[in-house]
Amino acid sequence: MAQQPPRTTEYAMVKINEVAAAAGVSISTVSYALSGKRPVSTETRKRIEKAVRDLGYSPNAGARMLAGSRTHIFALTEPLRRDSHAPTHMSFVLATAVAARRNDYDILLLTEEQASAGMARVASSGLVDAILVLDVAPDDERVALARSIETPTIFVGVPDDHEGLVCVDLDFEAAAALAVDRVVDAGHRSIGLVGQPQVAYEKSNFPPRVRRAFERRAAERGIQFDFRVSGDRMSSIEVTRQAARSLVDNGATALLVHAADDVHNAVIAEVVELGLSVPRDVSLVSVAASFDTSVLPIPVDVIPLLPEPSCDLAVDLAVRSLTPERPTPGLHLIPPVYYDRKSVAAPPGAR
Repeated sequence: MAQQPPRTTEYAMVKINEVAAAAGVSISTVSYALSGKRPVSTETRKRIEKAVRDLGYSPNAGARMLAGSRTHIFALTEPLRRDSHAPTHMSFVLATAVAARRNDYDILLLTEEQASAGMARVASSGLVDAILVLDVAPDDERVALARSIETPTIFVGVPDDHEGLVCVDLDFEAAAALAVDRVVDAGHRSIGLVGQPQVAYEKSNFPPRVRRAFERRAAERGIQFDFRVSGDRMSSIEVTRQAARSLVDNGATALLVHAADDVHNAVIAEVVELGLSVPRDVSLVSVAASFDTSVLPIPVDVIPLLPEPSCDLAVDLAVRSLTPERPTPGLHLIPPVYYDRKSVAAPPGAR
């Protein structure tokens, strides 16, 4: 019986070095043969094409590259887990799709909770020219996969292990530090942070970054600070109001809020219930809000998390990754911007 070529799976994909070894050539020669950037002898090309077929190395992608064409499709992997805040995540999906269309690209949305499965599938089949990664976790399973595939991959978010990756994100550390500086410069000496549900500090990337930066900057400024979550797996009005009350009872005269709109509403409701006013008694600042804080019952100063800057840049880097001017691995951080809505003032007794 004739020996069958080895089968590949979604997680055990053939790499370019294996093709090179099977064809008896260097990795660069395989790359030249597939991209057409440099001439390769007919005999060598035939050996490479045979190795590609036998090993199952992205046959569709190889054929397209040999033909010098692209699919003009980007994959967007967004797991949409049950504990995700859907409005925020979908705003990033929409912003990415709009940016892609401006560059004559369509988006293939991959929403499986097992995020690597769809990503591996499109990479091995050659369906897309590049992959954009959303909802990045600290220990994201897609990191290892991104390093093992040939398809250019751009992360909108920063995993803990980001060595060799191209990552785009708001500079959350700078945003948290800016919020702390704003209230401290106004005279506040005790501040609190009302954050997201506890699960976000275990599975998400940016909430822990905001919390760490908040605590680090407050310590640097020599003030008292404290932190509370707004729930366990989901935000809770009751837990949020208890958190705000606890922080104020412990002496906080300024509250930073890094959470969804329902948490902001609950914090404001508790401040009002305590007979306090904003900003006369308590100052409020929203950190990395993805919604319009001017429509809250009391407009709140905000350092917004806008999807367009990050998604526009990510798509631009994806397009560039298909040219000789490929972006070098590293972090591309969006500087924070502060919008003053008059919710910060000097604390009582400092006027």
